[in-house]
Amino acid sequence: MGFQALLVDKLADGQVKAMVTTLEDGALPTEGNVTVRVEYSTVNYKDGLCITGGGGLVRSYPHVPGIDFAGTVEASDDARYKPGDKVVLTGWRVGETWWGGYAEKARVKADWLVPLPAGLTTRQAMAVGTAGFTAMLAVMALEAHGLAPAKGEVLVTGAAGGVGSVATAILAKRGYAVAAVTGRPEQEDYLKGLGASRIVPRAELADAPTRPLDRETWAGCVDNVGGTMLARVLSQMKYNGSVAAVGLAGGANLPTTVIPFLLRGVNLLGIDSVMKPYANRIIAWKRIAEELPLDKLEAMIVPAKLHDLPELGKAILAGQIRGRVVVEI
Repeated sequence: MGFQALLVDKLADGQVKAMVTTLEDGALPTEGNVTVRVEYSTVNYKDGLCITGGGGLVRSYPHVPGIDFAGTVEASDDARYKPGDKVVLTGWRVGETWWGGYAEKARVKADWLVPLPAGLTTRQAMAVGTAGFTAMLAVMALEAHGLAPAKGEVLVTGAAGGVGSVATAILAKRGYAVAAVTGRPEQEDYLKGLGASRIVPRAELADAPTRPLDRETWAGCVDNVGGTMLARVLSQMKYNGSVAAVGLAGGANLPTTVIPFLLRGVNLLGIDSVMKPYANRIIAWKRIAEELPLDKLEAMIVPAKLHDLPELGKAILAGQIRGRVVVEI
């Protein structure tokens, strides 16, 4: 029996085209040992690249993108999962080198799945997705390096995006004063609704630092931007403050010096969610279920269907998505 999927293919002229089509079960990856009836997925920056053919993430066509999904186990050859179990998948290069969640069915390796956390529905899990999972990993890393509400303001760059939105809500719930950076003034009410205590216009941090150290301002930072903005933020960190680097929307280069690290003991923490070990995933998802305010999560959701994905892929690459797109499969 066939199933619906968003299939991306490369045409003879080299152009990449994405369209919803019907596939047979035999098309699913044979190396997988758990088949999941997908209920929801979401849209991340990587998904935009995979849908449009950018970034070289997809190595083989035709391909089903979707780096996240949540749903119900339909069949399993692994004792850890049985039909009817609710599961979540993020990362492991699913949706990039392995067929992903933009389909009614997915077949993956059991090692890549985690049980749906108690207290979350599959829809809520995809409102979290890789973006929210990454946000929680960033908060965990910052706190492991000494961040606490009494230390001062925490900056969130790219705050209206997926990672930024969830990070803002989690930090505010935990008692932090959150300064949210955005280049879209119309998002001020949205960000304050998530718990941001004030809005920092992107232009204030857009220029390269004029000196190695600026005034000590931020106790911590969740940075989605990288590039020049990250360099500027590093120069403004308080003594022994930490920056969790989660993205590169502003570029991969880092035009800075070692001075913030040597004279202020600043920590630059790299956050990877793709290959995170199972035990760490369970801890992060448990904390998400317990600490992310679900009413704030609901306010982030933009609903979508499979046929919306080609345009949404372009929109997220253009920085036109706010919050978390939840795709009902």
